[in-house]
This record gives sequence, C-alpha cells and structure tokens, in this order.
Amino acid sequence: MDRIITVIAEEIELKDPVLIEGLPGVGNVGKLAAEHMLEQLGGHKIADIYSKHFPPQVIIDDDGVAELVSNQLHVVTGKGDRDIVFLTGEYQGLTPEGQYDLSDHILEIANEWGVTRIFTLGGYGVGKMVETPRVLGAATSIELVEEMKNHGVEFSKGEPGSGIVGASGLLLGIGKLKCMEAVCLMGETSGYFVDPKGAEALVKVLSDFLGLEIDNSDLEEKAEQIDLITSKLKEMEGSQEPKREDLGYIG
Repeated sequence: MDRIITVIAEEIELKDPVLIEGLPGVGNVGKLAAEHMLEQLGGHKIADIYSKHFPPQVIIDDDGVAELVSNQLHVVTGKGDRDIVFLTGEYQGLTPEGQYDLSDHILEIANEWGVTRIFTLGGYGVGKMVETPRVLGAATSIELVEEMKNHGVEFSKGEPGSGIVGASGLLLGIGKLKCMEAVCLMGETSGYFVDPKGAEALVKVLSDFLGLEIDNSDLEEKAEQIDLITSKLKEMEGSQEPKREDLGYIG
C-alpha cells in the first residue's frame, strides 16, 4: 500500500471553491463545526483518503461492516456564490512526517480542484468554561487578517502563544509556500470536552463570510446539555465534605 491513496468517486467542476478543514482537535470544536455545516447544507462525499499515517485499524459501522480508517472530502454546491469542499475524518496523522505528507497531499487536491481559499478550524483551549467564545484567527497575509476582522475574527497578540499544531496549522504553513490563501479559525473552549459553543462561534463566522443561513439549533441544544452537566458536577463538588485526613494534614 502506498503512503497515501485517494479514491475519488466522481470528477467535479467547482465554482470558486473554498476548502474547510474540520478534523479532530482541542474540544473537537473544528470537527463539530464542519460536520454541522455539512449536515445542514446537504453535501455529498466525493473522495476517501487512506494512509499508512493513520492508526492501523478499521471502523465498524452499525451493520457490522468494516471500513479502513480514512479522511473524507465532501462537496456542497449551489448554496451560495462559492462551492465548498469539506475535509473531515476521525483521525489526523500519527507522526510529524504523516502530518506533513497528508497536509501536502490535501493541498495538491485542493489546487487541482481550483480552491481559492482554505479555512482550517480548531479549538483554542483556555482551561476554563467560556460563556461567549471568541473566534481567534491566524492567516497567511496581513490582507487576509484585515478582511477576516470584518467578519468578527480577533487577531490577538500572543494568542495562541504556542502556535497551531496539526493539520490546522500545516495547511496554513504549507499553503503559504504554495501561494494559497489560508485562514485558521479557533473557537475558544475549555478543552475539557466536545464543545458545541465554540463550534457555533466558528459556524457563525463562516456563515457570515460565505453569505449562508445555517440553522444552529442543534448546536445550541447540545450546548445546553453540556451546561446542565457541568452545573451538576459543580454542585456535586461543592456538596462534598473534605476527607478527615485532608483536614489534619500538615506538610
């Protein structure tokens, strides 16, 4: 087996397309946002990407059918001025080499399909609950920075301080080397669990940029469920009495 194999189901011609990457990451914010948009817009799968860089396993569906681990490319057409290609999946590359190879491969496909802009989606972990998440950004040019500010994206000095790892960062970095426009959008999240609030913040920015109306009621409902769970956990923590050995312990 080759390092990366792409199985394309159909040849396509796209209108001024953008690529939106939503792979697993902090709080699964980007993955959740991309999958929600895909579901709401009604896209269809056109390609599977298989690679030795993914975990050595298969995924079993509800009918007991096994499928090799992969990333998928879906397209949405006729929903606005631009067509949209979504990159989704359950895994990213396991190694730095794999991350680079897969990102470069995705960019080659995007270039062949005429993609004019790339959006990578992720979460920005802040280690605490966030009531109203900001969307932080990074881009491949100062012109893109100024453009995305008009859509509510914040570019804050020193954030994220550690840089952007994985596909969300490499698609920007390698894309810039290939002279492709790319933006990373990061929704604030605690990072403790799957975060629909952070995902909704990303969807709102992308909807505004693409001129689309997307129903976020599913994300809002999931956010309410998360809020309920965290409230109960806080109540449980507050009601627990300190253990006796804790009361008498002196370092």
